Amino acid sequence: MRKKIIAGNWKMNILPSETAALVKAIAEATKDYGNVDVVCCTPAIDIPAAVAACAGTAVQPGAENAHWEPSGAYTGEISTGMLADAGVKYCIIGHSERRQYFAETDETVNKRATAVIKAGLTAIVCVGETLAERDAGKVEEVIVRQMKEGLKGLSAVDAEKLVIAYEPVWAIGTGRTATPEQAQEVHALIRKVLGEMIGIDAAETVRIQYGGSMKPANAAELLAQKDIDGGLIGGAALKADSFAAIIAAAAK
Repeated sequence: MRKKIIAGNWKMNILPSETAALVKAIAEATKDYGNVDVVCCTPAIDIPAAVAACAGTAVQPGAENAHWEPSGAYTGEISTGMLADAGVKYCIIGHSERRQYFAETDETVNKRATAVIKAGLTAIVCVGETLAERDAGKVEEVIVRQMKEGLKGLSAVDAEKLVIAYEPVWAIGTGRTATPEQAQEVHALIRKVLGEMIGIDAAETVRIQYGGSMKPANAAELLAQKDIDGGLIGGAALKADSFAAIIAAAAK
């Protein structure tokens, strides 16, 4: 059985002065759910406060991005070594917003994911199709390309430090919703492609999260699907009660 993993993606929200209170509230609300990995991926400036607040709790700190070079003249970037030294355990790579607004490509996703895993952190690598791509019938084409290019060169051993998050970009803020069956279909595809890349046995151990607006109201139905092993949570992760409700659904 794959252990469920619920990760909050705070995006560009929560001040450093607010971070400890939110992490501690999440830790308190979820202390009885030891069968679920709980992660808070915060803005870089919040990381020191998040790491300190996570200490002694079951909540694990995460980052939202990392550069692939260990050091150098990359103003504004943060290396995996810096994240590891700060106490970070997870790092989101290739989020749809990074692809849409900051020119992230499958090639840079691959570089970042490789660097994150090499540094001993767990990479949460995001894949997913846009509305135009889904309507054009290109779901499989897009997912296969993002998987094969974004995870190129990773081995079965590397898979121990890999989580994949499926983001149906077309279902985020469009008024359209992915059904649990639609989500499961793509999760199964992701696992199939992963099996072709690193072997079926290794692919069966990799956790695949759903990242399409999981909320307390739909979490249980989504998490009941065979290949949905957790959630990458946006807005609902910014309040301890809603985040805890999703974690409770995963714990059942």
